[in-house]
Amino acid sequence: MIQAENLSMLYGPVTALDNANFEIKKGEVIGLLGPNGAGKSTTLKILTSFIYPTIGTAYVAGKDVRKDPVPIRKMIGYLPEQLPLYMDMEVCEYLKFVGNARGLYGLNLQKRLDWVVEKCGLKMMYRKIVRELSKGYKQRTALAQALLHDPEIIILDEPTSGLDPHQILEIRSLINELAQDKTVIFSTHILQEIEAITSQIIVINRGKIVANGKIPDIRKQAMPNHRLQLVIGKDVESDEVTKTLQEIDHVKKVEEKAQGEETIYTIESSKDENPIADISKLVRDKSWNFSELKRHPLSLEEVFLALTRNAKGEQA
Repeated sequence: MIQAENLSMLYGPVTALDNANFEIKKGEVIGLLGPNGAGKSTTLKILTSFIYPTIGTAYVAGKDVRKDPVPIRKMIGYLPEQLPLYMDMEVCEYLKFVGNARGLYGLNLQKRLDWVVEKCGLKMMYRKIVRELSKGYKQRTALAQALLHDPEIIILDEPTSGLDPHQILEIRSLINELAQDKTVIFSTHILQEIEAITSQIIVINRGKIVANGKIPDIRKQAMPNHRLQLVIGKDVESDEVTKTLQEIDHVKKVEEKAQGEETIYTIESSKDENPIADISKLVRDKSWNFSELKRHPLSLEEVFLALTRNAKGEQA
């Protein structure tokens, strides 16, 4: 559905996007993840043909964003980071105006208005002036305009910005519903949104794509080693536990952390060998008072930090 080829975007001496390549299939929900200023919004603006890349191009349903921008815009519903609202219009006026601009009139327009007002929770605000809306309802109104023409591709830049927890859950549910038959791309730096909505992400850092794939695969990319967690009661001497664990073949690192009446040991081993069987046998042989031994993969936050560090090992 979408293919980016060698996308680069330069603003004078600043490189906002550097040789980005990726593909998105029809029906996929893709999370575009990265720190502020990483190049997420620039990527989305290129895909919508809002701006043209300095180098490279992108194809949407086989159409080149450089050569066929108008057909592409008809296929896309876009919620930009800066909300495209007319502050002196009522919500109903604004949505009708957008519908007319999208070629919707009469019964077709009314059906779509009814749908977006219901799905975006705008019934109570339909006759309000946009300027008088809270930040959350302005966000909902902008989302409604992106969905009004029933687009094949939905591109959302920080779709839950400004929403309260209840509204966030509603928007998550709506995105999951849309994903049944549409291609959805959304950018965010809020990690909970990624895990709640999609299992596939593209990670951008300093204009470069540093990871692209399903979350489990990207976890392995960020840390290829096995990582386990062992929880033992404090009646066992922690120095003894750490020293004994470090003597196991393929164990590379052991960290301990006291928590209440227990000590949590995080154990890293080489990527080729998972020592969980050896550790389990050791715990039984030593008769250690343990409550848990499990795999302990990186959290998405740890993955994000690992992938968005610069060459000096600092967070980008």
